[in-house]
Amino acid sequence: MDKTAPHPLFKLATELGPLLVFFAANAKFNLFVATGAFMVAIVAALIASYVVVRHVPIMAIVSGVVVLVFGTLTLVLHDETFIKIKPTIIYSLFGLILGGGLLFNRSLIAVMFDQMFNLTPRGWRLLTIRWALFFFAMAILNEVIWRTQSTDFWVAFKAFGVTPITAVFAMIQFPLINRHAQPPASAGAADTERGNVREG
Repeated sequence: MDKTAPHPLFKLATELGPLLVFFAANAKFNLFVATGAFMVAIVAALIASYVVVRHVPIMAIVSGVVVLVFGTLTLVLHDETFIKIKPTIIYSLFGLILGGGLLFNRSLIAVMFDQMFNLTPRGWRLLTIRWALFFFAMAILNEVIWRTQSTDFWVAFKAFGVTPITAVFAMIQFPLINRHAQPPASAGAADTERGNVREG
């Protein structure tokens, strides 16, 4: 199915919108109301992404499924622990997927992030390692924060801390991307390029 590149503001809205809903609902009510609102907002963002650009990123789908599963556990069991460990599960899962792919000589980061650039096999490998380590570090950070800080602090960090940290880390990767960039593959060479990424 054809997909179009989303407008940056639309992409930002679908990514930050649910987090802002989560923060606002927690501030006005409590974590359980915020969890329910967050689940609804996540589903709405996924639907909006598909309707507008006819495509939903793999990371967004995986994150959405985990949110719905752990959000449901939080509400049914009335235990906020489940929604708090949700980021740990997501980050660990992404880290394991990327790290596991490398064990089988597969660089999965291009698929995970819907990358629009082409890198050498070594470039893909290095970028994959960096992102895998980043996800594991974020999983540890989430555990430290929710276990040592108040619920309000954890919610604020999730809403306003995670995105800047991720954005800064992503920007730091641009020198590596530029060093290992390759010219865009032609249509006839697309299959060959994908094979090179896998071999990397």
